[in-house]
Formats: sequence, structure tokens, C-alpha cells
Amino acid sequence: MDEKPPAPVSPLRALRRFTEARIGLGRFGAGQPTAVHLDFAEAHAKARDAVHTGFDLDGVAGALTAAGRRSIRIESLAGDRATYLRRPDLGRRLSAASRDRLAQERAEGGCDLVLIVADGLSATAVNRWAVGTALSVLAAVPQDWRVAPVVLAEQGRVALSDPIGEALGARLALMLVGERPGLSAADSLGAYLTFGPRPGRTDADRNCVSNIRPGGIAPEAAGRKLGRLAGRAASLGFGGTRLKDDETLIEAAQPAPLVAGDGGST
Repeated sequence: MDEKPPAPVSPLRALRRFTEARIGLGRFGAGQPTAVHLDFAEAHAKARDAVHTGFDLDGVAGALTAAGRRSIRIESLAGDRATYLRRPDLGRRLSAASRDRLAQERAEGGCDLVLIVADGLSATAVNRWAVGTALSVLAAVPQDWRVAPVVLAEQGRVALSDPIGEALGARLALMLVGERPGLSAADSLGAYLTFGPRPGRTDADRNCVSNIRPGGIAPEAAGRKLGRLAGRAASLGFGGTRLKDDETLIEAAQPAPLVAGDGGST
């Protein structure tokens, strides 16, 4: 019996060592090789799992406490995961109980920065990388800043940082949130910095550092970058599209950042 010929090798295959994007996959007849099909199914399953994985609030809070940082827990108006996924608008608004909790935490005169950790669309990313990124940010901002307790937000989207910042009287709000999983990365963390947070802010008012993970921007490097951006925003009195970043994003020894998903936790 004649043996089947081997699957053709894609001429792009050599490029795969430079990226996790799904290129150079090859083909077998009119379809994909079996291994490629199975890899796709695995990546798709990881992406689905990331969306539905629970936010490890106790683990994140415990790690922050061990590092000497107090945290408080709040939630959006999306009371559960199914509601969060179906009603993005509710993920951008605070529950009444959370608003009262933040009002009790507000210091006289407000604060310079509130750092928020929200599950977003990948709690997997948050559970893995948020603490390291948060601690790196807090070490990078001016040490005389008044920093609010770290806010841990369940069922939160990016714009939830606006009512949180307003409730605490924060000059700057920085949200770390799980990005929408892609098929090359299900654990990508995004960071969104807003100067003068208040309801009604748009994406043009925010600065974003995305794909925070070892395969993209390392959490420690992202934290340093965000700390510098926060300092510049405070010094200039504005953020968003008006705030330009002229610094090198990553040390030369690190790989270029990869695009994972589209940051779609807004």
C-alpha cells in the first residue's frame, strides 16, 4: 500500500519563531494538518475558560496584604457573569453598596491615584499578572503621592474606573483588567490610565498599555512604564490622546509586544 505523502510545509513556518500569531500553519489537501486543528481547538478552549474563570479575590487581596497594601472589594451592577457578558453597560456602573463603601473610604482632599484591579474578560490574566504589575506601578509613582487602597472590582469593565475615581476624589485612576482572550493569548492583562476620572470619559481620555504578560510586556516593565505615564499625566494636567509617550516601551532584550484580542473589556 502506498504511503500518504507528508503534509506540505508552509514557507512562512520559519517566521513562527518570531510571533505567537497563527501564521505558517501549513495545509493537508484542502484542509489543515491534524496537529494544527487540535492546537486551534485547544486555544479556543483556553479562551473560553479565561472568560468564565473566577476572579481569585482572596488570592489577590492576600498577595497585596503580604506586600503591605490594603485593598477593598466592590462590584459593578452586573451581579453575575452571565449578566456581565450580556449587559456591558452594567459592568461600567457601580452597585449602590459599592458606591457607599467607596464614599466611606474617601480621604479628606481625595487622593492622587487609585489603582483598580478588575476581572474584565479574562480573570485568568488578572489572577496571574495583576499583583506583580500593581506593585511595580506603586513602586514607580512618586512616593509622596496619596494613594487610595487598591480597589478589587468584580464584573468590571474599563469605564468602571470613572465612578470609582470620582467616588474617591482621585486625580488619576489606573485600571488593570483582563483583556478579551485571543487565540494566541488567553492571559493578556490590559492597563488603562485616566486623568480626572468621572462618568462620561471616553477612550480618547485614556492611555492604554496592553498585552501585559511574559510573552508580551513583562508585568514589572509594564508597571514601570505606567508609573512614568501617571507621573507625566499628573505633571501636565491631562492624559489620553494628548499625552504622548516618547520613551522606549520595552527593554531591547525583550521581545516585541504581541497583539492579543482587541482590549475589548470596555
